[in-house]
Amino acid sequence: MGTSASPAAPAPAALAGTDAWHHRRVSTARRVVSLLALLSGLGVAACGASSHTPAPSGPSSQLSPAAVTAPASPTTTTTTTHPPARVHRVAPHPKGPDPGTLAQTAQLPSAHTPGFRTEMDALWSAITSGSAGTGRSAFFPETAYAKIKELTDPAADFEGRLFADFRLDVAAAHQLLGAAHARLIDVQVPGSYAHWVRPGVCLNRVGYYEVPNSRVVYDQGGHTRSFGIASMISWRGVWYVVHLGAVVRHAAVGVVDDPSPGTGTPSPSSTC
Repeated sequence: MGTSASPAAPAPAALAGTDAWHHRRVSTARRVVSLLALLSGLGVAACGASSHTPAPSGPSSQLSPAAVTAPASPTTTTTTTHPPARVHRVAPHPKGPDPGTLAQTAQLPSAHTPGFRTEMDALWSAITSGSAGTGRSAFFPETAYAKIKELTDPAADFEGRLFADFRLDVAAAHQLLGAAHARLIDVQVPGSYAHWVRPGVCLNRVGYYEVPNSRVVYDQGGHTRSFGIASMISWRGVWYVVHLGAVVRHAAVGVVDDPSPGTGTPSPSSTC
């Protein structure tokens, strides 16, 4: 019988080739494993990054300056406070001493001054309201009356006769106007009728100018009407009403001096 032969051991060269091949396979496997691990790590990193907004990449990541919005700077509002607009008001005339406490002058009054117009406005206010006291500044000063008259009690005569008559005449003129609105146009003073009343006349101890029959001209309902001021006299170059409706009356009643349509016609007269 023949003897079975044992497998022949590979030759050293063959072993060497086998080992080299095996080594290459192991190295390749290791590289694959390393590559897979690397890819796996990258994958994890990518998933972690996916929860954030990806940064722009490539050419589009270059944002133009116009696309960049600068943070808003704080806005400062400056409020300028201006003083309130000044409301122009006509200042009242400074109140001086009572003119009646000063000496009389020989100055002829003018009916074309702001002061005279103010007086006549006061007179008109008294007539339209029916309150004589409102027109007191247009009436002759009581203190001056005391200087003029040679009377035992000039104050009693002033209040009980002179100003009492003025009250009656204001009420009569107020009744003439009635309820209809009336607007003062002018007070026309006939300067040519003005004359100087000498001391010693009509119980006067001081002289003064007197002008009769001035005209109060007013508009009512589009119609021009007028009535007279019986007498005005001067003190220190200013006209004052002394008799509104009448110089002489026979009863304690109010009088309207010559009420007329239009401006009326003043007439000369000689009075004290």
